[in-house]
Amino acid sequence: MSDQDRQTSEKPEKLAVVLINLGTPEQPTAPAIRRYLREFLSDPRVVSIPRFIWLPILYLFILTRRPNALVEKYKFIWGTYDAPIRNITRALAARTERLLGRKHLADRISVSSAMTYGEPSIKALVAVKKGEGVEKFLFLPVFPQYAFATTSAAYDQVSRAFSKLPVPHFQFVADYHEHSAYIHSLTKSVEAYHNYMADGAKLIFSFHGIPQAQADAGDPYPRQCQRTAELVAHALGLADHEWQLTYQSRFGRAKWLQPYTSDTMAELPGRGTKKVLIVCPGFATDCLETIEEIRVLNRDIFLAAGGERFRYIRALNASADHANTMAEIIMEQAPSGDFVLR
Repeated sequence: MSDQDRQTSEKPEKLAVVLINLGTPEQPTAPAIRRYLREFLSDPRVVSIPRFIWLPILYLFILTRRPNALVEKYKFIWGTYDAPIRNITRALAARTERLLGRKHLADRISVSSAMTYGEPSIKALVAVKKGEGVEKFLFLPVFPQYAFATTSAAYDQVSRAFSKLPVPHFQFVADYHEHSAYIHSLTKSVEAYHNYMADGAKLIFSFHGIPQAQADAGDPYPRQCQRTAELVAHALGLADHEWQLTYQSRFGRAKWLQPYTSDTMAELPGRGTKKVLIVCPGFATDCLETIEEIRVLNRDIFLAAGGERFRYIRALNASADHANTMAEIIMEQAPSGDFVLR
């Protein structure tokens, strides 16, 4: 064996870590929003209504009306260069990679980001990494609580990306809803508002909702949301009356998980709660559902009902604590062999 061959054979095999988020339109325009919604809402994981009922509704009503209604909302949250969900997830991946580099793992692990829907797609990213000679992958959806509509949908896309490739070595993190680093990061984000809590504010954990029918079919999502909220409340030392769990972002007329966040905001002032502090633990990055729906719409609902003070705690985003959480999960989940990380 030549020296060059020996050096190549001894070079550690690299692991490609992919942080997966849900997705976003390419631009805050009606055509781009329409393309995104078509892909997103066509997925049976997201909408479980029979196709012959749902697809006519989607194409004849939703895709003809909703994109135009969402343009101003997306323009409101859009960053200087990109949508927050894509921009922040990319920044989180880069910060996590730098952190792993400080742990002397830069030559072993790369960290990238991809979207379940839209760009950058999981399929395209896998193709790039395969072209670089990567054979081992770790997919980490930044959905702390497992749900059919998010986690399973991401897994479907991963499976499709490898469907025409040789059997790969990849791992997939299904959830991290009670991981100690995640709970610690969430707790710290709330503790930053200690004075506000001490002034009598009630802590609201607002999670993205899912249809009640999906929960009834065995989706573990509501149980995991409850567990996350309980662990953070316990870490904060809160009594039961000092916090509440709610669900936001319902869509359509079907019954979704309750209580609804918007209804709760309308009711709390009448029950004597004049100050609220709201955190959205299921959202790894800020997006339309947190920036516009929570920080603006639900704030307006609460104040109009007689509330006095409303504060929203930003998502963990690309913070140092969040990158540390990702790094800890990656080091725990990395495959054995060359990837024993001590």
